[in-house]
Amino acid sequence: MSSISKSALAALYPQHLEILQQRTAEALQRGGFDHLVVPSGTLHYQFFDDRDYPYAVNPQFKHWAPLIRNPGSWLVVTPGRRPTLIYLQPFDYWHVVPEEPNGYWTEHFDIVVIRTPDEAQQHLPGDVARCAILGEPQSGIGEFAPNNPPTVISYLEYHRAFKTPYEIALMREASRIGARAHRAAERAFRGGASEFGIHLVYCQAALQDANDLPYGNIVALNEHGAVLHYMNRDRLPPKETRSFLIDAGASFNGYASDITRTYAFNRNGEFQALINAVDNAQQAMCAQVRAGFDYRQLHLDAHLAIARILHDFRLINVTPEVAVETGVSSAFFPHGIGHGIGLQVHDVAGFAESDRGGTLPKPAGHPYLRLTRVLEPGMAVTIEPGLYFIDMLLEELKDKGLGPSVNWDRVAAFKPFGGIRIEDDVVCTDGDPINLTREQFAAV
Repeated sequence: MSSISKSALAALYPQHLEILQQRTAEALQRGGFDHLVVPSGTLHYQFFDDRDYPYAVNPQFKHWAPLIRNPGSWLVVTPGRRPTLIYLQPFDYWHVVPEEPNGYWTEHFDIVVIRTPDEAQQHLPGDVARCAILGEPQSGIGEFAPNNPPTVISYLEYHRAFKTPYEIALMREASRIGARAHRAAERAFRGGASEFGIHLVYCQAALQDANDLPYGNIVALNEHGAVLHYMNRDRLPPKETRSFLIDAGASFNGYASDITRTYAFNRNGEFQALINAVDNAQQAMCAQVRAGFDYRQLHLDAHLAIARILHDFRLINVTPEVAVETGVSSAFFPHGIGHGIGLQVHDVAGFAESDRGGTLPKPAGHPYLRLTRVLEPGMAVTIEPGLYFIDMLLEELKDKGLGPSVNWDRVAAFKPFGGIRIEDDVVCTDGDPINLTREQFAAV
């Protein structure tokens, strides 16, 4: 059950729609088009089979309305007019038919209900050449094949980084659902559940399953925490439970939360102390989400912070500065500090130089960073430092002649715990950042 009222969303939505209309008018003017046409997407079927993959709505479509289970529908936006929603409500006794459009947003659209996908053509603009059609190729119908003009997409995706108050409200609700489920998952871990059992507890607490969650849950016990995207989920609990890393989010009206926490079974042991050190550093990184701050620098600062922890816990034999310079820190922290988040878990235009295109480079030696822009008010990002004990990367240090930089006895003592990652969703403002994750953990 949502904690945000429909009246609150109704109050926030008109401003959101007005901003989307302004952005669309500018994008179309730049591209030389009169209409924005967005299909919601269609079902994909498995090769040599009649089973469909889970439907994923076109993000450009759900940006306008909270419709996430409506394949075969269309949106038409013409500057100066109310947007038109062409809503597929088929005659179908095999599946649940979408109910009539309803809610706080419907009064702002001209809504046409169709019964078959082909009927959409008669309600689309007359001149297809004047349409910017954004979607995947198989969403096309008749002459209306997606052309995805780069000028239009560059502008819309660049500005999608700046969330409206309506969007932040939806993301806050997604964070609330995720925080509630994370609490339940921790209880299951401390009760001795298996990875698969913890995953089921999480889904039950979130009231979401694989078709609803924004990404596949990472539920890793013990050394499995060293696999960054661990997905196996053992059905039986380990003989000894030492640690638990969970990276799992939730969805609300098409928007995502992305949350990671790490726990030690022994709350008084050295691994818990290491978690506490990473947690403190992570909160300091979240405080750096300030207008005008280069996200690339935040990533580099995070490496120095992790290297200091490695040094403090006697895991490395060199100074933090040397560990960063030589790449030793990257063996323990191999991924980026985070990414944009919103309609997609890894939101678009993370490298965009401007709304006309171009690319902002990643720092040398850091290939996995997903965001290189300067932070501005309205941007929502994740902050997710990690510290792992990954055999492959540690062996590479030896191959590079950097073995003496590492205290291998200390590493061996920590390897059975896998690793640590802590991740929050943070909104940049004109002042102090808003940590959506921490505020919701404090409330549940």
